[in-house]
Amino acid sequence: MHYKKNKKLFLILPFFVLLINLPTHYKFQNLQLSDFNVNFSKERIHKHINYLGHDLFEGRGTGSMGGELSSKYIALQLSRIGIKPFGYNNSYYQHVPFHGVTVSNKSELNISFNNKTELLVYEKDYFVFQAGIQTYIPVPVDMYFVGYGITSPEYDYNDYEDIDVRGKVVVCLDGEPISNDENYFASYNNTVYSFPESKIRMATAHGAIGCIIIPNNYFDDNFNWGNITNQFYFENLSLGYVPSSVVGILIHPETVDVIFQNTDYNLESIYNLYINNQLKSFPIESEFSFKGSFYTRDFVAPNVVGIIEPQNKQTEKYIILSAHYDHLGIGPKINGDSIYNGVLDNALGVAGLLELAEQLKIIENELETSIIILFTTGEESGLLGSKYYVDHPVIPLYKTITNINIDGLAYIDNFKSIIGLGVKYSSLDTFFYSTAKNKKLRVIDIPEQFLQDESFYYSDQITFALAGIPSILIVDGPDYISYSREEGIGIIQDYFKNHYHTPFDDLSQAINYLATLQHLDFIYDLVVKISNSIHEPVWKSGSPFINARLRSIAEKR
Repeated sequence: MHYKKNKKLFLILPFFVLLINLPTHYKFQNLQLSDFNVNFSKERIHKHINYLGHDLFEGRGTGSMGGELSSKYIALQLSRIGIKPFGYNNSYYQHVPFHGVTVSNKSELNISFNNKTELLVYEKDYFVFQAGIQTYIPVPVDMYFVGYGITSPEYDYNDYEDIDVRGKVVVCLDGEPISNDENYFASYNNTVYSFPESKIRMATAHGAIGCIIIPNNYFDDNFNWGNITNQFYFENLSLGYVPSSVVGILIHPETVDVIFQNTDYNLESIYNLYINNQLKSFPIESEFSFKGSFYTRDFVAPNVVGIIEPQNKQTEKYIILSAHYDHLGIGPKINGDSIYNGVLDNALGVAGLLELAEQLKIIENELETSIIILFTTGEESGLLGSKYYVDHPVIPLYKTITNINIDGLAYIDNFKSIIGLGVKYSSLDTFFYSTAKNKKLRVIDIPEQFLQDESFYYSDQITFALAGIPSILIVDGPDYISYSREEGIGIIQDYFKNHYHTPFDDLSQAINYLATLQHLDFIYDLVVKISNSIHEPVWKSGSPFINARLRSIAEKR
Protein backbone atom coordinates (compact mmCIF):
# COMPACT_ATOMS: atom_id res chain seq x y z
CA MET A 1 0.00 0.00 0.00
CA HIS A 2 1.23 3.45 -0.84
CA TYR A 3 0.32 6.61 0.98
CA LYS A 4 0.85 10.19 -0.02
CA LYS A 5 1.86 13.23 1.98
CA ASN A 6 2.93 12.04 5.39
CA LYS A 7 1.21 8.68 5.10
CA LYS A 8 2.30 5.11 5.76
CA LEU A 9 3.96 3.09 3.01
CA PHE A 10 3.25 -0.52 2.19
CA LEU A 11 4.36 -0.86 -1.40
CA ILE A 12 3.26 -4.27 -2.57
CA LEU A 13 -0.04 -5.06 -0.94
CA PRO A 14 -2.40 -2.13 -1.32
CA PHE A 15 -5.38 -1.60 0.93
CA PHE A 16 -8.53 -2.19 -1.06
CA VAL A 17 -11.33 -2.51 1.49
CA LEU A 18 -12.64 0.51 3.39
CA LEU A 19 -15.23 1.05 6.07
CA ILE A 20 -16.11 -2.57 6.73
CA ASN A 21 -15.98 -4.63 9.91
CA LEU A 22 -17.96 -7.30 11.62
CA PRO A 23 -19.17 -6.32 15.09
CA THR A 24 -19.78 -9.14 17.51
CA HIS A 25 -23.43 -8.11 17.73
CA TYR A 26 -25.77 -5.44 16.48
CA LYS A 27 -28.54 -3.77 18.42
CA PHE A 28 -31.47 -3.87 16.02
CA GLN A 29 -32.33 -4.05 12.34
CA ASN A 30 -33.81 -1.10 10.52
CA LEU A 31 -34.55 -2.87 7.24
CA GLN A 32 -36.33 -6.10 6.42
CA LEU A 33 -35.98 -8.34 3.37
CA SER A 34 -39.32 -7.03 2.15
CA ASP A 35 -37.79 -3.55 1.86
CA PHE A 36 -35.61 -4.61 -1.08
CA ASN A 37 -36.74 -4.62 -4.69
CA VAL A 38 -35.53 -8.15 -5.37
CA ASN A 39 -35.45 -11.44 -3.54
CA PHE A 40 -31.93 -11.39 -2.15
CA SER A 41 -30.93 -14.50 -0.20
CA LYS A 42 -28.98 -14.20 3.02
CA GLU A 43 -28.68 -17.97 3.03
CA ARG A 44 -26.91 -18.13 -0.34
CA ILE A 45 -24.47 -15.40 0.64
CA HIS A 46 -23.76 -17.19 3.92
CA LYS A 47 -23.15 -20.44 2.04
CA HIS A 48 -20.72 -18.83 -0.42
CA ILE A 49 -18.74 -17.21 2.40
CA ASN A 50 -18.55 -20.46 4.33
CA TYR A 51 -17.02 -22.16 1.30
CA LEU A 52 -14.62 -19.46 0.14
CA GLY A 53 -13.55 -18.43 3.64
CA HIS A 54 -13.02 -21.99 4.88
CA ASP A 55 -9.53 -23.18 5.84
CA LEU A 56 -9.86 -25.81 3.10
CA PHE A 57 -9.39 -23.03 0.54
CA GLU A 58 -6.13 -21.97 2.26
CA GLY A 59 -6.71 -18.25 1.87
CA ARG A 60 -7.27 -18.44 -1.90
CA GLY A 61 -3.69 -17.57 -2.79
CA THR A 62 -3.07 -16.98 -6.49
CA GLY A 63 -1.49 -20.06 -8.01
CA SER A 64 -2.35 -22.25 -5.01
CA MET A 65 -4.65 -25.24 -4.72
CA GLY A 66 -7.03 -23.08 -2.70
CA GLY A 67 -7.10 -20.48 -5.46
CA GLU A 68 -7.86 -23.17 -8.02
CA LEU A 69 -10.66 -24.59 -5.86
CA SER A 70 -12.11 -21.11 -5.51
CA SER A 71 -12.22 -20.52 -9.26
CA LYS A 72 -13.94 -23.86 -9.79
CA TYR A 73 -16.49 -23.11 -7.07
CA ILE A 74 -17.32 -19.74 -8.65
CA ALA A 75 -17.65 -21.29 -12.13
CA LEU A 76 -19.95 -23.97 -10.71
CA GLN A 77 -22.17 -21.31 -9.16
CA LEU A 78 -22.35 -19.34 -12.41
CA SER A 79 -23.37 -22.51 -14.20
CA ARG A 80 -26.06 -23.20 -11.58
CA ILE A 81 -27.46 -19.69 -12.01
CA GLY A 82 -27.51 -20.11 -15.79
CA ILE A 83 -24.87 -17.49 -16.54
CA LYS A 84 -23.34 -18.04 -19.99
CA PRO A 85 -19.58 -18.81 -20.00
CA PHE A 86 -17.57 -15.95 -21.47
CA GLY A 87 -13.98 -17.11 -21.11
CA TYR A 88 -11.67 -19.02 -23.42
CA ASN A 89 -13.05 -21.85 -25.58
CA ASN A 90 -16.60 -21.45 -24.27
CA SER A 91 -15.45 -21.91 -20.68
CA TYR A 92 -15.72 -19.67 -17.64
CA TYR A 93 -11.95 -19.25 -17.47
CA GLN A 94 -9.62 -16.58 -18.80
CA HIS A 95 -6.24 -18.09 -18.10
CA VAL A 96 -3.68 -15.58 -16.80
CA PRO A 97 0.07 -16.35 -17.00
CA PHE A 98 2.06 -15.46 -13.89
CA HIS A 99 5.72 -15.32 -12.95
CA GLY A 100 6.39 -15.77 -9.23
CA VAL A 101 9.56 -14.68 -7.41
CA THR A 102 10.55 -15.33 -3.81
CA VAL A 103 13.66 -13.48 -2.71
CA SER A 104 16.26 -15.42 -0.77
CA ASN A 105 18.14 -13.87 2.15
CA LYS A 106 21.28 -15.04 0.34
CA SER A 107 20.93 -11.99 -1.91
CA GLU A 108 23.82 -9.56 -1.65
CA LEU A 109 23.29 -5.79 -1.84
CA ASN A 110 26.41 -3.70 -1.35
CA ILE A 111 26.90 0.05 -0.99
CA SER A 112 30.47 1.12 -1.71
CA PHE A 113 32.15 4.42 -0.84
CA ASN A 114 35.73 5.56 -0.18
CA ASN A 115 37.06 2.09 -1.00
CA LYS A 116 34.82 0.62 1.69
CA THR A 117 31.85 -1.68 1.13
CA GLU A 118 28.86 -2.18 3.41
CA LEU A 119 26.70 -5.28 2.94
CA LEU A 120 22.99 -4.60 3.55
CA VAL A 121 20.95 -7.40 5.08
CA TYR A 122 17.75 -8.52 3.35
CA GLU A 123 14.63 -7.90 5.47
CA LYS A 124 16.58 -5.93 8.07
CA ASP A 125 17.77 -3.20 5.70
CA TYR A 126 15.78 -3.61 2.49
CA PHE A 127 13.24 -5.58 0.47
CA VAL A 128 13.07 -6.39 -3.22
CA PHE A 129 9.65 -5.55 -4.61
CA GLN A 130 10.51 -6.05 -8.27
CA ALA A 131 13.00 -8.37 -9.88
CA GLY A 132 13.87 -8.60 -13.55
CA ILE A 133 16.62 -9.13 -16.09
CA GLN A 134 18.80 -6.52 -14.40
CA THR A 135 18.65 -8.02 -10.91
CA TYR A 136 22.26 -9.17 -11.25
CA ILE A 137 24.47 -6.08 -11.02
CA PRO A 138 27.84 -7.50 -9.89
CA VAL A 139 29.97 -4.46 -10.79
CA PRO A 140 29.36 -1.35 -8.67
CA VAL A 141 27.42 1.36 -10.53
CA ASP A 142 26.76 5.02 -9.79
CA MET A 143 23.62 6.27 -8.06
CA TYR A 144 21.57 9.43 -8.45
CA PHE A 145 18.90 10.90 -6.18
CA VAL A 146 15.93 11.91 -8.35
CA GLY A 147 13.45 13.51 -5.94
CA TYR A 148 10.11 11.73 -6.34
CA GLY A 149 11.29 9.94 -9.49
CA ILE A 150 8.48 11.49 -11.54
CA THR A 151 8.22 12.85 -15.07
CA SER A 152 4.77 14.38 -15.66
CA PRO A 153 4.23 16.52 -18.77
CA GLU A 154 0.64 17.41 -17.80
CA TYR A 155 1.84 18.93 -14.52
CA ASP A 156 5.00 20.39 -16.09
CA TYR A 157 7.10 18.46 -13.60
CA ASN A 158 10.30 16.50 -14.28
CA ASP A 159 12.70 15.12 -11.67
CA TYR A 160 14.92 13.83 -14.51
CA GLU A 161 15.35 17.16 -16.27
CA ASP A 162 18.93 17.85 -17.43
CA ILE A 163 20.37 14.75 -15.75
CA ASP A 164 21.67 11.49 -17.22
CA VAL A 165 20.88 8.32 -15.25
CA ARG A 166 21.59 5.80 -18.00
CA GLY A 167 23.25 2.74 -16.51
CA LYS A 168 22.79 4.10 -12.97
CA VAL A 169 20.60 3.20 -10.00
CA VAL A 170 18.18 5.98 -9.05
CA VAL A 171 17.07 6.72 -5.50
CA CYS A 172 13.77 8.48 -4.91
CA LEU A 173 11.31 9.34 -2.18
CA ASP A 174 7.92 7.72 -1.88
CA GLY A 175 4.96 9.91 -2.88
CA GLU A 176 4.63 12.96 -5.09
CA PRO A 177 4.72 16.76 -4.79
CA ILE A 178 2.63 18.36 -2.07
CA SER A 179 -0.08 20.69 -3.28
CA ASN A 180 -3.21 22.48 -2.08
CA ASP A 181 -4.41 22.68 -5.68
CA GLU A 182 -6.64 19.75 -6.65
CA ASN A 183 -5.57 20.29 -10.27
CA TYR A 184 -1.90 19.74 -9.42
CA PHE A 185 -1.11 16.12 -8.57
CA ALA A 186 -4.72 15.85 -7.29
CA SER A 187 -3.88 17.82 -4.14
CA TYR A 188 -4.16 15.46 -1.15
CA ASN A 189 -5.39 12.54 -3.20
CA ASN A 190 -2.95 10.21 -4.92
CA THR A 191 -2.31 10.02 -8.64
CA VAL A 192 -0.78 7.12 -10.55
CA TYR A 193 2.58 8.92 -10.33
CA SER A 194 2.77 7.96 -6.66
CA PHE A 195 2.69 4.25 -7.47
CA PRO A 196 5.98 2.34 -7.08
CA GLU A 197 5.28 0.76 -10.47
CA SER A 198 5.14 4.24 -12.02
CA LYS A 199 8.47 5.19 -10.49
CA ILE A 200 9.99 1.97 -11.83
CA ARG A 201 8.64 2.71 -15.32
CA MET A 202 10.03 6.25 -15.17
CA ALA A 203 13.44 4.94 -14.12
CA THR A 204 13.41 2.39 -16.94
CA ALA A 205 12.35 4.99 -19.49
CA HIS A 206 15.34 7.16 -18.54
CA GLY A 207 17.79 4.27 -18.83
CA ALA A 208 18.29 3.43 -15.15
CA ILE A 209 18.99 -0.18 -14.20
CA GLY A 210 17.64 0.01 -10.65
CA CYS A 211 15.31 2.04 -8.45
CA ILE A 212 15.51 2.44 -4.66
CA ILE A 213 12.46 3.93 -2.94
CA ILE A 214 12.62 5.56 0.49
CA PRO A 215 9.49 5.66 2.69
CA ASN A 216 8.61 9.30 3.28
CA ASN A 217 6.98 8.73 6.63
CA TYR A 218 9.78 7.55 8.87
CA PHE A 219 9.16 10.40 11.28
CA ASP A 220 5.49 9.44 11.64
CA ASP A 221 4.43 7.66 14.80
CA ASN A 222 2.71 4.98 12.70
CA PHE A 223 5.80 3.86 10.80
CA ASN A 224 6.44 0.15 11.40
CA TRP A 225 9.02 -1.77 9.39
CA GLY A 226 7.69 -4.96 10.98
CA ASN A 227 4.37 -4.54 9.18
CA ILE A 228 6.22 -4.21 5.91
CA THR A 229 8.22 -7.34 6.74
CA ASN A 230 5.01 -9.38 7.05
CA GLN A 231 3.82 -8.17 3.66
CA PHE A 232 7.05 -9.12 1.89
CA TYR A 233 6.73 -12.66 3.24
CA PHE A 234 4.44 -13.43 0.31
CA GLU A 235 5.57 -14.37 -3.18
CA ASN A 236 6.01 -11.45 -5.56
CA LEU A 237 3.92 -11.98 -8.69
CA SER A 238 3.99 -10.37 -12.11
CA LEU A 239 2.22 -11.08 -15.37
CA GLY A 240 4.21 -13.67 -17.26
CA TYR A 241 4.32 -11.64 -20.47
CA VAL A 242 5.50 -8.36 -18.89
CA PRO A 243 9.24 -8.69 -18.21
CA SER A 244 10.68 -6.39 -15.58
CA SER A 245 13.75 -4.53 -16.73
CA VAL A 246 15.09 -3.11 -13.47
CA VAL A 247 15.42 -4.13 -9.85
CA GLY A 248 13.13 -2.33 -7.39
CA ILE A 249 14.30 -1.89 -3.80
CA LEU A 250 12.47 -0.62 -0.72
CA ILE A 251 15.06 0.55 1.79
CA HIS A 252 14.69 0.91 5.54
CA PRO A 253 14.87 4.60 6.50
CA GLU A 254 17.44 3.80 9.18
CA THR A 255 19.73 2.47 6.43
CA VAL A 256 19.30 5.35 4.00
CA ASP A 257 22.18 7.44 5.35
CA VAL A 258 24.59 4.71 4.22
CA ILE A 259 23.68 5.70 0.67
CA PHE A 260 24.08 9.43 1.28
CA GLN A 261 27.56 9.31 2.75
CA ASN A 262 29.88 11.65 0.88
CA THR A 263 26.96 13.97 0.07
CA ASP A 264 25.59 17.06 1.80
CA TYR A 265 22.36 15.23 2.65
CA ASN A 266 20.93 12.71 5.07
CA LEU A 267 17.43 11.35 5.63
CA GLU A 268 16.40 14.19 7.92
CA SER A 269 17.49 16.91 5.51
CA ILE A 270 15.77 15.15 2.60
CA TYR A 271 12.62 14.82 4.66
CA ASN A 272 12.78 18.56 5.40
CA LEU A 273 13.07 19.24 1.67
CA TYR A 274 10.01 17.04 1.18
CA ILE A 275 7.98 18.91 3.81
CA ASN A 276 8.93 22.25 2.22
CA ASN A 277 8.29 20.95 -1.31
CA GLN A 278 11.92 21.61 -2.27
CA LEU A 279 13.11 18.17 -3.34
CA LYS A 280 15.77 18.28 -6.03
CA SER A 281 17.94 15.81 -7.89
CA PHE A 282 21.65 15.36 -7.20
CA PRO A 283 24.40 12.76 -7.81
CA ILE A 284 25.39 10.32 -5.07
CA GLU A 285 29.03 9.45 -4.62
CA SER A 286 28.48 5.93 -3.26
CA GLU A 287 27.97 2.97 -5.62
CA PHE A 288 25.47 0.11 -5.79
CA SER A 289 25.91 -3.58 -6.59
CA PHE A 290 23.45 -6.43 -6.25
CA LYS A 291 23.57 -10.19 -6.68
CA GLY A 292 20.02 -11.42 -6.33
CA SER A 293 19.16 -14.93 -5.21
CA PHE A 294 15.63 -15.99 -6.08
CA TYR A 295 13.25 -18.92 -6.17
CA THR A 296 11.03 -18.61 -9.23
CA ARG A 297 8.06 -20.36 -10.79
CA ASP A 298 5.75 -19.85 -13.77
CA PHE A 299 2.10 -20.84 -13.63
CA VAL A 300 -1.39 -20.03 -14.87
CA ALA A 301 -4.38 -18.96 -12.75
CA PRO A 302 -7.79 -17.93 -14.09
CA ASN A 303 -10.06 -14.96 -14.07
CA VAL A 304 -13.62 -16.31 -14.04
CA VAL A 305 -15.93 -14.68 -16.58
CA GLY A 306 -19.64 -15.01 -17.41
CA ILE A 307 -22.18 -12.86 -19.22
CA ILE A 308 -25.82 -11.90 -18.79
CA GLU A 309 -27.26 -10.70 -22.09
CA PRO A 310 -30.79 -9.84 -23.18
CA GLN A 311 -32.13 -12.43 -25.60
CA ASN A 312 -34.74 -10.24 -27.27
CA LYS A 313 -32.57 -7.34 -28.48
CA GLN A 314 -29.24 -6.52 -30.04
CA THR A 315 -26.83 -4.61 -27.81
CA GLU A 316 -23.28 -3.42 -28.34
CA LYS A 317 -22.92 -1.97 -24.84
CA TYR A 318 -21.52 -3.81 -21.83
CA ILE A 319 -21.23 -3.20 -18.09
CA ILE A 320 -18.56 -5.06 -16.10
CA LEU A 321 -19.36 -6.07 -12.53
CA SER A 322 -16.13 -7.23 -10.92
CA ALA A 323 -14.83 -8.65 -7.64
CA HIS A 324 -11.48 -10.24 -6.88
CA TYR A 325 -11.64 -13.76 -5.46
CA ASP A 326 -7.99 -14.13 -4.45
CA HIS A 327 -6.49 -13.36 -1.06
CA LEU A 328 -3.04 -13.77 0.48
CA GLY A 329 -3.02 -17.54 0.97
CA ILE A 330 -0.74 -18.99 3.64
CA GLY A 331 1.53 -16.53 5.42
CA PRO A 332 3.43 -15.89 8.65
CA LYS A 333 1.87 -17.51 11.69
CA ILE A 334 0.09 -15.19 14.10
CA ASN A 335 -1.06 -16.82 17.32
CA GLY A 336 -0.58 -20.20 15.65
CA ASP A 337 -2.74 -19.43 12.59
CA SER A 338 -1.12 -19.14 9.15
CA ILE A 339 -4.21 -19.15 6.86
CA TYR A 340 -5.16 -15.66 5.70
CA ASN A 341 -8.80 -16.47 4.91
CA GLY A 342 -9.88 -13.04 3.61
CA VAL A 343 -13.56 -13.33 4.57
CA LEU A 344 -14.23 -9.60 4.26
CA ASP A 345 -11.49 -9.15 1.70
CA ASN A 346 -12.99 -10.43 -0.48
CA ALA A 347 -15.04 -13.62 0.04
CA LEU A 348 -17.90 -11.33 0.94
CA GLY A 349 -17.56 -9.34 -2.27
CA VAL A 350 -17.50 -12.55 -4.31
CA ALA A 351 -20.60 -13.84 -2.53
CA GLY A 352 -22.30 -10.50 -3.15
CA LEU A 353 -21.44 -10.52 -6.87
CA LEU A 354 -22.78 -14.07 -7.21
CA GLU A 355 -26.01 -12.90 -5.58
CA LEU A 356 -26.23 -9.89 -7.90
CA ALA A 357 -25.67 -12.20 -10.88
CA GLU A 358 -28.49 -14.42 -9.61
CA GLN A 359 -30.92 -11.50 -9.47
CA LEU A 360 -29.81 -9.79 -12.70
CA LYS A 361 -30.16 -13.06 -14.60
CA ILE A 362 -33.88 -13.03 -13.74
CA ILE A 363 -34.40 -9.67 -15.50
CA GLU A 364 -31.87 -10.10 -18.32
CA ASN A 365 -34.47 -9.43 -21.03
CA GLU A 366 -35.44 -6.16 -19.35
CA LEU A 367 -31.88 -4.85 -19.62
CA GLU A 368 -30.61 -2.67 -22.46
CA THR A 369 -26.96 -3.71 -22.09
CA SER A 370 -25.17 -6.96 -21.47
CA ILE A 371 -23.57 -7.49 -18.05
CA ILE A 372 -20.13 -9.11 -17.83
CA ILE A 373 -19.64 -10.86 -14.48
CA LEU A 374 -15.90 -10.89 -13.79
CA PHE A 375 -14.06 -12.48 -10.86
CA THR A 376 -10.40 -11.50 -10.97
CA THR A 377 -7.33 -13.24 -9.64
CA GLY A 378 -4.04 -11.69 -8.55
CA GLU A 379 -5.60 -8.48 -7.21
CA GLU A 380 -3.70 -8.63 -3.95
CA SER A 381 -0.43 -8.86 -5.91
CA GLY A 382 -0.91 -5.65 -7.87
CA LEU A 383 -4.30 -5.83 -9.65
CA LEU A 384 -2.81 -8.38 -12.03
CA GLY A 385 -6.00 -10.20 -13.04
CA SER A 386 -7.75 -6.99 -14.03
CA LYS A 387 -4.62 -5.78 -15.83
CA TYR A 388 -4.61 -8.99 -17.84
CA TYR A 389 -8.28 -8.52 -18.67
CA VAL A 390 -7.83 -5.00 -20.08
CA ASP A 391 -4.84 -6.28 -22.10
CA HIS A 392 -6.97 -9.15 -23.39
CA PRO A 393 -10.61 -8.01 -23.14
CA VAL A 394 -13.31 -10.50 -24.06
CA ILE A 395 -15.22 -7.55 -25.53
CA PRO A 396 -13.46 -4.48 -26.99
CA LEU A 397 -12.88 -1.92 -24.27
CA TYR A 398 -14.64 0.88 -26.14
CA LYS A 399 -17.89 -1.12 -25.97
CA THR A 400 -17.67 -1.39 -22.18
CA ILE A 401 -19.44 1.64 -20.75
CA THR A 402 -18.93 1.11 -17.01
CA ASN A 403 -17.10 -0.92 -14.41
CA ILE A 404 -18.63 -1.31 -10.96
CA ASN A 405 -16.09 -3.02 -8.74
CA ILE A 406 -16.93 -4.78 -5.47
CA ASP A 407 -14.15 -4.99 -2.92
CA GLY A 408 -15.84 -5.50 0.41
CA LEU A 409 -19.48 -4.95 1.36
CA ALA A 410 -21.29 -3.50 4.37
CA TYR A 411 -21.19 -5.60 7.56
CA ILE A 412 -21.52 -3.35 10.53
CA ASP A 413 -25.10 -2.13 10.44
CA ASN A 414 -27.72 -0.58 8.19
CA PHE A 415 -26.20 2.64 6.95
CA LYS A 416 -27.51 6.12 6.26
CA SER A 417 -24.72 7.40 3.99
CA ILE A 418 -22.88 6.14 0.93
CA ILE A 419 -19.50 6.83 -0.70
CA GLY A 420 -18.74 6.53 -4.41
CA LEU A 421 -15.00 6.31 -5.03
CA GLY A 422 -14.34 7.63 -8.51
CA VAL A 423 -17.71 9.28 -9.20
CA LYS A 424 -16.16 12.73 -9.39
CA TYR A 425 -14.30 11.80 -12.55
CA SER A 426 -17.29 10.89 -14.74
CA SER A 427 -21.01 11.30 -15.30
CA LEU A 428 -21.46 8.21 -13.17
CA ASP A 429 -22.08 10.81 -10.47
CA THR A 430 -25.52 11.53 -11.96
CA PHE A 431 -26.55 7.87 -11.72
CA PHE A 432 -24.97 7.52 -8.28
CA TYR A 433 -26.63 10.57 -6.75
CA SER A 434 -30.00 9.62 -8.24
CA THR A 435 -29.78 6.12 -6.76
CA ALA A 436 -28.73 7.51 -3.38
CA LYS A 437 -31.70 9.86 -3.40
CA ASN A 438 -34.09 7.02 -4.19
CA LYS A 439 -32.60 4.98 -1.35
CA LYS A 440 -32.75 7.95 1.05
CA LEU A 441 -28.98 7.82 1.53
CA ARG A 442 -26.72 10.80 2.02
CA VAL A 443 -23.69 10.95 -0.28
CA ILE A 444 -20.49 11.74 1.64
CA ASP A 445 -16.75 11.82 1.09
CA ILE A 446 -14.34 9.43 2.80
CA PRO A 447 -14.03 10.48 6.46
CA GLU A 448 -10.75 12.27 7.08
CA GLN A 449 -9.61 9.45 9.39
CA PHE A 450 -9.44 7.16 6.36
CA LEU A 451 -8.17 9.39 3.57
CA GLN A 452 -4.77 7.78 4.02
CA ASP A 453 -6.18 4.28 4.05
CA GLU A 454 -8.13 4.22 0.80
CA SER A 455 -8.67 5.94 -2.49
CA PHE A 456 -9.95 5.28 -5.95
CA TYR A 457 -6.50 4.07 -6.97
CA TYR A 458 -6.17 0.90 -4.92
CA SER A 459 -8.47 -1.76 -6.28
CA ASP A 460 -9.44 -3.19 -9.67
CA GLN A 461 -11.58 -0.17 -10.60
CA ILE A 462 -8.43 1.86 -11.26
CA THR A 463 -7.28 -0.69 -13.86
CA PHE A 464 -10.49 -0.22 -15.80
CA ALA A 465 -10.33 3.56 -15.40
CA LEU A 466 -6.77 3.65 -16.76
CA ALA A 467 -8.07 1.64 -19.72
CA GLY A 468 -10.67 4.38 -20.32
CA ILE A 469 -13.74 2.78 -18.76
CA PRO A 470 -15.74 4.95 -16.29
CA SER A 471 -15.45 3.08 -13.01
CA ILE A 472 -16.60 3.19 -9.41
CA LEU A 473 -16.17 1.46 -6.05
CA ILE A 474 -19.15 1.88 -3.71
CA VAL A 475 -18.60 1.97 0.05
CA ASP A 476 -21.04 2.26 2.94
CA GLY A 477 -20.54 5.39 5.01
CA PRO A 478 -19.90 5.19 8.79
CA ASP A 479 -23.30 6.68 9.66
CA TYR A 480 -25.18 3.73 11.10
CA ILE A 481 -28.62 3.18 12.55
CA SER A 482 -27.40 1.50 15.73
CA TYR A 483 -24.05 3.16 16.27
CA SER A 484 -22.86 6.72 16.60
CA ARG A 485 -20.44 7.96 13.97
CA GLU A 486 -17.60 7.77 16.49
CA GLU A 487 -18.50 4.17 17.37
CA GLY A 488 -18.68 3.23 13.69
CA ILE A 489 -15.30 4.75 12.92
CA GLY A 490 -13.86 2.99 15.96
CA ILE A 491 -15.08 -0.38 14.67
CA ILE A 492 -13.53 0.32 11.30
CA GLN A 493 -10.22 1.32 12.84
CA ASP A 494 -10.21 -1.87 14.91
CA TYR A 495 -10.70 -3.89 11.74
CA PHE A 496 -7.67 -2.37 10.05
CA LYS A 497 -5.55 -2.74 13.16
CA ASN A 498 -6.48 -6.28 14.17
CA HIS A 499 -8.05 -8.12 11.23
CA TYR A 500 -7.16 -6.72 7.82
CA HIS A 501 -4.62 -8.90 5.96
CA THR A 502 -4.23 -11.17 8.98
CA PRO A 503 -5.45 -14.73 9.70
CA PHE A 504 -8.25 -13.16 11.79
CA ASP A 505 -10.31 -11.99 8.83
CA ASP A 506 -11.94 -15.41 9.01
CA LEU A 507 -15.24 -17.20 9.57
CA SER A 508 -15.30 -16.22 13.24
CA GLN A 509 -16.43 -12.76 12.17
CA ALA A 510 -20.10 -11.93 12.74
CA ILE A 511 -22.02 -10.54 9.79
CA ASN A 512 -25.00 -8.20 9.68
CA TYR A 513 -26.50 -9.61 6.48
CA LEU A 514 -29.20 -6.99 6.17
CA ALA A 515 -26.49 -4.35 5.93
CA THR A 516 -24.86 -6.45 3.20
CA LEU A 517 -28.14 -6.73 1.33
CA GLN A 518 -28.72 -3.00 1.65
CA HIS A 519 -25.37 -2.49 -0.08
CA LEU A 520 -26.25 -5.01 -2.82
CA ASP A 521 -29.66 -3.43 -3.29
CA PHE A 522 -27.97 -0.10 -4.02
CA ILE A 523 -25.59 -1.67 -6.56
CA TYR A 524 -28.44 -3.59 -8.22
CA ASP A 525 -30.51 -0.45 -8.74
CA LEU A 526 -27.47 1.46 -9.99
CA VAL A 527 -26.69 -1.26 -12.56
CA VAL A 528 -30.28 -1.28 -13.84
CA LYS A 529 -30.35 2.53 -14.01
CA ILE A 530 -27.13 2.66 -16.06
CA SER A 531 -28.15 -0.24 -18.28
CA ASN A 532 -31.52 1.26 -19.18
CA SER A 533 -30.39 4.87 -19.61
CA ILE A 534 -30.15 6.42 -23.08
CA HIS A 535 -27.02 8.20 -21.86
CA GLU A 536 -23.95 6.12 -21.16
CA PRO A 537 -21.41 7.30 -18.55
CA VAL A 538 -18.63 9.47 -19.92
CA TRP A 539 -15.51 11.01 -18.42
CA LYS A 540 -15.73 14.63 -17.38
CA SER A 541 -13.55 17.20 -19.09
CA GLY A 542 -10.15 17.25 -17.44
CA SER A 543 -10.41 13.71 -16.10
CA PRO A 544 -7.02 11.95 -16.09
CA PHE A 545 -8.64 8.96 -17.79
CA ILE A 546 -10.38 10.64 -20.73
CA ASN A 547 -7.51 10.24 -23.20
CA ALA A 548 -7.43 6.48 -22.72
CA ARG A 549 -11.13 6.38 -23.61
CA LEU A 550 -10.58 8.47 -26.72
CA ARG A 551 -7.75 6.17 -27.80
CA SER A 552 -9.77 2.98 -27.32
CA ILE A 553 -12.65 4.46 -29.34
CA ALA A 554 -10.35 5.66 -32.12
CA GLU A 555 -8.55 2.31 -32.28
CA LYS A 556 -11.78 0.30 -31.90
CA ARG A 557 -9.97 -1.57 -29.14
